[in-house]
Amino acid sequence: MGTITSRKPEINMPRLAANVAYLFTERPLIERFAAAAAAGFKAVELQFPYDHAPAAIKAELTKHGLTQLGVNTPPGGGKGDSGVAAIPGREAEWDARFKQALEYTVAIGGSAVHCMTGPVPPNDRPAADKVFVSNLTRAADLAKPHGVTLLIEPINPRDRPDYFLNRVEHGADVIAKVGRPNVKIQFDFYHVQIVSGDLIHRFEKHLPLVGHVQIAAVPSRHEPDEGEINYPEILKALDRLGWSGWTACEYRPRGNTEEGLGWARSYGIAAK
Repeated sequence: MGTITSRKPEINMPRLAANVAYLFTERPLIERFAAAAAAGFKAVELQFPYDHAPAAIKAELTKHGLTQLGVNTPPGGGKGDSGVAAIPGREAEWDARFKQALEYTVAIGGSAVHCMTGPVPPNDRPAADKVFVSNLTRAADLAKPHGVTLLIEPINPRDRPDYFLNRVEHGADVIAKVGRPNVKIQFDFYHVQIVSGDLIHRFEKHLPLVGHVQIAAVPSRHEPDEGEINYPEILKALDRLGWSGWTACEYRPRGNTEEGLGWARSYGIAAK
């Protein structure tokens, strides 16, 4: 009779991506792609790259073999604006700004657009919900032929007062109303912890709607090796639950970016 041996289940490393609006800011944006690749990242995400020609960004992505993930829709025209997707009366502006983001994303070979809602006072929120759903529906139909996903991100009101979308549950409700498969939640553990907590359960519950993941320490938003979130356990849970997408590092380094990457060495980053 043969010997029965037990094997531990294989644990896959998370696919970590660099948000180059936050990381490698010691350099101009156009030089951060090389730095990200040298550190071991295989994918990057942007925020507002619109001051750079898409051809220049695309050239850097190609040169360094990087996968381009998402960009943010351009913010509104006013100081401190954080998008217009849910602001009543600015629907035409939303259409123009989303078109700009979509065209840019397609030109650089990206896969997603983060649709920023903007700030909405409490009394205007019922109307804003309808506007947000309508705006996303039109945008999703425009993005579909290009294979581009729309991401909506619950953001904590401490960092962005009056930001329209704060809770994952609200995001799920909006997605149900839009009824388009290319609208997903950008699940940023930093924001979700501040607003709601119960991270692993909340992620598992909404996993079918999650299109992207981001991480940072709470409360500092520094490297995810400090603070109140146990990221080694979070990353194990993502693997156990079958998350196969990218997990983006959207944190503010405590100092030099490369010197702060020690936390990710076991995940294949900064291994040199």
